[in-house]
Amino acid sequence: MSRLRIFDEAWPEAPTETLTDHAAISTALAKVGVRFERWAASQPISPGASQDEVVAAYRADIDRLMAAGGYQSVDVISLAPDHPDRAALRAKFLSEHRHSEDEVRFFVAGSGQFTLHLDSGVYDVLCEQGDLIGVPAGTRHWFDMSESPYFVAIRLFTNKDGWVAQFTGEDIATRFPRMAPQAGPAQTA
Repeated sequence: MSRLRIFDEAWPEAPTETLTDHAAISTALAKVGVRFERWAASQPISPGASQDEVVAAYRADIDRLMAAGGYQSVDVISLAPDHPDRAALRAKFLSEHRHSEDEVRFFVAGSGQFTLHLDSGVYDVLCEQGDLIGVPAGTRHWFDMSESPYFVAIRLFTNKDGWVAQFTGEDIATRFPRMAPQAGPAQTA
């Protein structure tokens, strides 16, 4: 289930508000300029699928997004709990950073946690399969996939070089809750 927790940046121990209704999450994020939509992630994709497989399965959605947003490139990030570089990849995204372009992600399997630092608020967004999030250029944020990642996300860029981060050097991300591992099909008991 998708979730939004809103924190005061000075009080990471407890959120001031928690939302789980998708429409309420979308409305709350729209108020701070963040796009959050529910899309049909109906193709049978699992972590480990190749980029070509994922792009082919979602070509119509990708083409529509690229045309609407002027995006120039697309890639896929796909991680399963047994990925040999999962710890290094997690560490790469966990520090607060920003981008010179919008960051758009469509989760076609699994889940990931975007945490946005907006003024004195911290918006912790658990994105699930079918969620599309668009983080505006210049927004301070970080991303967590948990110690046991299970997700596939299509990433769209206006920059042909793809993902380019400008790290802030702030340690705020270390003070807020990390993502708890989510049960994927191979992880259920």
